[in-house]
Amino acid sequence: MKTYAFENLDVWQCAKRLSILTFSITRHFPESERYGLSNQMRRASISVCSNLAEGSAKSSGREKARFTETSFCSLMELLNQSIISKDLGMISDGEMGAIRALVNEIAVKTSRLRDSQLRM
Repeated sequence: MKTYAFENLDVWQCAKRLSILTFSITRHFPESERYGLSNQMRRASISVCSNLAEGSAKSSGREKARFTETSFCSLMELLNQSIISKDLGMISDGEMGAIRALVNEIAVKTSRLRDSQLRM
């Protein structure tokens, strides 16, 4: 089976793990949040991965960097939503720690990737 360039990006692999974690955690949110916070968090986590994948298919470094920046913005959106969920008692300390660890790792990696893309 063919492997695409984005699948080899360490940052994409981390983002995929964050998406899986997000889906797992939000599965236990109250039913009343099914179309609210839970859905928003899931969409943001998928956006982090998707923008990295889409950007990898662009031809210029500037275009690639734009999608990497959008990925970073979605990452910050997800962190914000996670903090609110934690404050509302829907996310445990341990879950928040796991989310934040991946967010921190992805934030550093997206920043470095964007910088390298702008030098292309």
